[in-house]
Parts: sequence; C-alpha cells; structure tokens
Amino acid sequence: MATGAVSGPRQARISEAQDPLYDEHRLPEIDRLRGLVMVLMALDHMRDFFDADAIRFSPTDLDRTNAFLFFTRFITHFCAPTFTALAGVSAYLYGAKVKDSEALSRFLAARGLWLIFLDAAVISPIWSMGSGRIELGTLWAIGCGLVALAALSRLSPRTVLLTGVSIIFGHNLLDGIHAADLGAFGPWWSLLHETGKLPFDMPGDVVYPALPWIGVAALGYGIGPLFLKPADLRDRALYLAGGAALALFVVLRFSNLYGDPHPWSAQRDSLFTLLSFLKVTKYPPSLLYLLATLGGAALALPALARAGGPIGAALTVFGRTPLFFYVLHLYVGVGAALAFVLAQGYSLSDIAGWAKAGAPPLEAGAGLAGAYLAWILVILALYPFCRWFAEVKRRRRDLWWLTYL
Repeated sequence: MATGAVSGPRQARISEAQDPLYDEHRLPEIDRLRGLVMVLMALDHMRDFFDADAIRFSPTDLDRTNAFLFFTRFITHFCAPTFTALAGVSAYLYGAKVKDSEALSRFLAARGLWLIFLDAAVISPIWSMGSGRIELGTLWAIGCGLVALAALSRLSPRTVLLTGVSIIFGHNLLDGIHAADLGAFGPWWSLLHETGKLPFDMPGDVVYPALPWIGVAALGYGIGPLFLKPADLRDRALYLAGGAALALFVVLRFSNLYGDPHPWSAQRDSLFTLLSFLKVTKYPPSLLYLLATLGGAALALPALARAGGPIGAALTVFGRTPLFFYVLHLYVGVGAALAFVLAQGYSLSDIAGWAKAGAPPLEAGAGLAGAYLAWILVILALYPFCRWFAEVKRRRRDLWWLTYL
C-alpha cells in the first residue's frame, strides 16, 4: 500500500483530528447520539410551542390523533431515556479518568443538585407560562439520577448495573400504589413513582417521577466499562443487548401481561392497532417504554460511530453542549412562538386567557407543519452558538464551572 493510503477507522480518526473541535478525551459516538436526541427533543418542544393541538389533546390519544402526529411524538420518546443513560455512562467515564471516588461522588452530587435547581428556577417558568408553578421534568429526573449515582458509584459497576436493571424491570410492580391513598405521604410518593402534586403544598407538579429514571442512570453507569473496551467488542454487546430489549418488548407487549399499565387493544384498522401497540407509558416510564427506547438507542450508537461528514459534525456539536442547547432552545422557541401568535393579532391577555381555559382557539398557532419549520429554523439558528460554546469548553479546561453548563 502506498504511503498515505489510509482507510477505515484510522482514516476516520485522522479526519476527526483535523476538526478544530476534535477532543481526544471524548468518544464522538456518545456525543453524536446525545446530539441526535437533543435535536429530536427540540422537535417535540417546537410542537408544544407552535401546534395548538398539543394543548388541546395528547398526540397519543388514539381517538383524536393521526399517524403523522403520533409518530412525531413517538420518535421523541427516545430522548429522555437515551440522555439519562448517557449521563450514567459519562459519570462512569469521568470516574475512570479522575480515579478518585470521593471526587466523583462530590461532582455527581453537585451536578445533580444543580440540574434540579435549574429545572425548578429556569425551566419551570417556560412550562408554567410564568405563573410561578414548579414543574419537575427532565432535568429533575436526570439530576435525581446523578445524586443517586453519587452514592451508588461507591459500589462496583456490576452492582450498580444490577441495581439499575432491577429498578427498570421491577418498578411497575408498584403501579398499584397511588398517592391519593397515602394521605400526607402522597406527594412524596409522587416524587418517586407517580405524577402528582409537590410536597408542602408547593404550587406545581411532578411530571417525571424519579425512581425509574434513577434506574436508567444506574444502567448507564453499569455499562460504562463497555466504553473502555475495543469498539468492536462494545458494539457487539450493544447490538446484542439492543436486539434482546426490542424482542422482549414485542413479547411482553403482545402478551399484555406486564410492563405497562395500559394494555394495547385492537382498533378501527391495522394502522391504529399498531399505534395502540406502540402507545407505551412515559409518565413514569414503564418497562416497555424503556425497553423500546433504550433498545433502539443501543442499536443506534454503533452506527453513529461511523457517521462522519457535516451531519456527524453537527450532531457532535450539539452533543457537547447539551445543557446550553437545552436552555437556549426553550427560550428561543417560546419567544418565537409568542411573537408568531402576537403577529396573528392576539394579545398577551388573550394568551393568558388560553392558559386558564386550557386551550387556544383552533386557528391559533402554526400547526404541525409550522412546528417542523420552526424546529429546522431553531436548529440552524442555534448551531453557531453551540459550536462557539463547544470550542470554549474544549479550550478552557481551566474553568471548572464550564462543566456545569
């Protein structure tokens, strides 16, 4: 072979090294998968902001939805589980790098509490429309997972993995316990396993009960050692695990025996019967929901290891700036949606009235097609800012606080 003729993985690594954002301390496939789910998450949120039907009814309500709306929602189901599992993987890899269990525990606890604070103070105003209510959602769930890992990381990865798998497979056994039956303890149960009110009569709701998400974070941490192995061994294990998870999903879902509180049933036609089969529970995430989403993520990661070119580079940028992108896209998206509705001739008092009435008028918003267009525009608008911030984080490793952004 002539000098300079390079192919395969080595060629890919050389191409990556020529990128000004190349970072030898990071696995690009993890960043790409994280970036992909961030981009899909933005689609879900632009649907919330621009499609008025998002307020009128659930996109998985089989009596009112359509296939396009259902699958727009369904593909975004992969976001929260994948991101939470990758947070666990990253926690393990960080511990392997620092080789200090005390430092790892402190970092995970501090970052977890920081995410919980951000969810309550910075993200909640978006979903509560500035009403002052606290909506504990995605960052709360991930934050709780990291706080739990601060303690679990003192155990062996195998023990943490078994803990995560046990929670994921076993938490649906608790579905029969309801906050309404627990009296004063009810709101605390909502924090753990059932959507509901906050403790101490605080205004707001728990959208993401923490227990199953702690299981997902523990699963990610437990498989962390795979990412220190050769890529072919890791990918083989991920393919096997992902395929097994999806096969188990099909078997359990078909049987309607266990794994989701809402069984599927035959509908008016074969398409809607398929939608019923795929309509799994997210709040809290059921076993079947997690088998489908995490199984799909396990199959996607090896493919993203080979995703080069502009798309791979763009996903890497978003994957290296997830919290920055998350906060920014929400405020940009809701600001753009507000401007759009005002341009339609509505007033701020009209919008406030919609919040009380529970839904805007039929002609408000841009519809689902408009939500897709807004999604594309927001992604394109935020990419330069995320690339700039990714470069800052790569260059300024001396600024410890950048790890929290």
